[in-house]
Amino acid sequence: MISPHKAPFTLQQIGTGTARFPSGVPIPTHTDQMVDPYFRTRMPKEHQVDCLLFWPQEKGTYPGIVLLHDWWGLTGQLKDVGANLACEGYVVIVPNLYGRLGGMVTANDEVAATLSERLDQSLALTDINSCCEYLNTRTIAKRNEHAVVGYGMGGSYALQFACHRKRLRAAVSYYGALPQPSGDLVKNLLAPVLIHLAGNQPGASNDAIDALCITAGEQGKRIEVHRYPDAARGFCNDARPDVYRADDAALAWERTARFLRSCFPGT
Repeated sequence: MISPHKAPFTLQQIGTGTARFPSGVPIPTHTDQMVDPYFRTRMPKEHQVDCLLFWPQEKGTYPGIVLLHDWWGLTGQLKDVGANLACEGYVVIVPNLYGRLGGMVTANDEVAATLSERLDQSLALTDINSCCEYLNTRTIAKRNEHAVVGYGMGGSYALQFACHRKRLRAAVSYYGALPQPSGDLVKNLLAPVLIHLAGNQPGASNDAIDALCITAGEQGKRIEVHRYPDAARGFCNDARPDVYRADDAALAWERTARFLRSCFPGT
């Protein structure tokens, strides 16, 4: 059992805000906005990514984390996760991946499944990548020191993004779907990965995970996998008491905090 650690910041020391920026194009900096007299009135042609921000208010620069929501949308519970990640010493940006679909939030599984199916994978990865580029324009964030953390649907995108952005430092997936065949994940992987799996998760048998880890070791890729045998998908979501498991959620959080610290030496 991993001993709990104390986060370097408390929730009272965390700042919050919002951000909106174009996807797939260079992000305007503060200087760009100041020298463009038409910036505030110009109608943008590109899709605008709407995000929440959380950061330690103590003066300094911090690694960035892109936090990706599950198929229910950007819920209040995920906002709490963002604030808690910021307490660990990160600038956290939380994009609304459903922005192109109206930014919906739902508690209905069928609606959530429909929304996730309608989400364009390529465009979603572009939006996530633009979040990293946005962090590179912020003076409080360390340039190109980014990780991605995702839950459920967001966990699936976290794994895909780990094969997409060359400068990514780490990816953490909570009960996200593994790419099939899983060997493709290892082949294309560009960052260390931590995977939390619910018990009996489809497409993630013990044999498949063993083979994945063996292949990763042979190719010099870092993949750390933890399974929670008695837990169902969503076991870290305290807003869903039917599946929430406090002990497993706490253990997964400690493992995540340790893994991220190892990927960002000095934090």
